[in-house]
Amino acid sequence: MRRAPLAAVATVLLAAGCGSTAPAPAGPPGPGEDVVAAERKVDAVAALLPEAVRAAGVVKVGASVGAPPSSYYPDPAKKEAAGVDIDITDAVAKVLGITVERQEASFESILPALGSGKYDVGTGNFGVTTARLKTIDFVTYIDDGQGFAVRKDDTSLKPVTDLLQLCGLTIGTGAGTTFESTLNARKDVCAAAGRKPYEVKVFSDSAAVLTSLQQGRVDTVMSTINGLRYQESRPAANTRFLGEFHRLDVGFAFAKGSPLTPAFQAAVNQLIKDGSYERILRKWGIADSAIKESLISPPEHP
Repeated sequence: MRRAPLAAVATVLLAAGCGSTAPAPAGPPGPGEDVVAAERKVDAVAALLPEAVRAAGVVKVGASVGAPPSSYYPDPAKKEAAGVDIDITDAVAKVLGITVERQEASFESILPALGSGKYDVGTGNFGVTTARLKTIDFVTYIDDGQGFAVRKDDTSLKPVTDLLQLCGLTIGTGAGTTFESTLNARKDVCAAAGRKPYEVKVFSDSAAVLTSLQQGRVDTVMSTINGLRYQESRPAANTRFLGEFHRLDVGFAFAKGSPLTPAFQAAVNQLIKDGSYERILRKWGIADSAIKESLISPPEHP
């Protein structure tokens, strides 16, 4: 496997799929304006909240803070998270008239903790999949999905539309992600075609995934479409996006049957209606990921 020089910055990846903290790349992700401050409570939407939540005025959010544009620390020393997940969550809270109690957690730990009541809501660019819908309810807020990237100087791999293209390669991805599940579920495709299987290397830290690619320890990485596009736009990352593999809705995650879902759905749709939603997505450069309407637990994209 050909090796490449280590890039100066190891940032990005794995939001719909990962979540551990990584340093931010140089430069802001988008306009610095606060697109949430003007949002106000909408009584008709807030009335959809369970009475106990309205009385407490707070929701506990388990948040995976990993990489832009989903959620990251522009200044790791300050520990003030930014990103589309942060802005949409804060805007929804304003519409509902509640406060967000955000607790950072590893990506792979959040969904299991929803059932125990540790968190009311989970954020981390969680993709809506058939497997997850068995135990989790979602309120959708963007359309993202799965893609691949290689080092910028690697021209051997073309846009990946079939996992057979990966036979014999080593793929890096995040722990507990849709990417890990997709790759492991299809590991027999190469052997069935009489070819050498691909190898999957899983990392809990998003920076480690990128570093492994830069150092030539993996041939390609699988992560979110938006994250990989963002990463490619940062010269220090030294990566090339290979295109979309599979689209996925992304949503707030809740324990199955949570009474919070109607209120969150109505709040997201209020943001779409009043224009705040479009401003947030444009701020983070992901206008192409806009949805027309928030849905509760839609089926996975075919």
